[in-house]
Amino acid sequence: MSGAGAPRLSVDGSGLRVTVVAASWHTQVMDGLLAGARRALAAANVSHVSVVRVPGSFELPVAAARAVEHGADAVVALGVVIRGGTPHFEYVCQAATSGLTDVSVRTGVPVGFGVLTCDDEQQALDRAGLEGSREDKGAEAAEAAVATVVALRDL
Repeated sequence: MSGAGAPRLSVDGSGLRVTVVAASWHTQVMDGLLAGARRALAAANVSHVSVVRVPGSFELPVAAARAVEHGADAVVALGVVIRGGTPHFEYVCQAATSGLTDVSVRTGVPVGFGVLTCDDEQQALDRAGLEGSREDKGAEAAEAAVATVVALRDL
């Protein structure tokens, strides 16, 4: 399992406006990711948090772009795509990754990437921040977004 060597981020996000854009597929996993992101944002003192739910991971980039247009200092994108028997997995993963990268680079607004791309449901559950999960990718994505905003202030 990845996660070894991950940094421990602790930053103060007081005053930041953060929008969490979250897909709706795989409810149990998404509930865990969203709860982890909320915990991390609260721990970073981010009090202006809005959540936008979209149908799936494919729709995350357009929601992230709209969040930036509406003044978000950072976006946390959460989703899960589980491999199936068709090329759909590759198309959705590529579209979400490229789209979210484009939003961040084009706008200069950090986008925390919390989109799980898993071979099976158990891998997703292990990363969802649920009781018994080994990782909390929702929290990690939120921490990364806030830490990047703070880091960019120094440029």
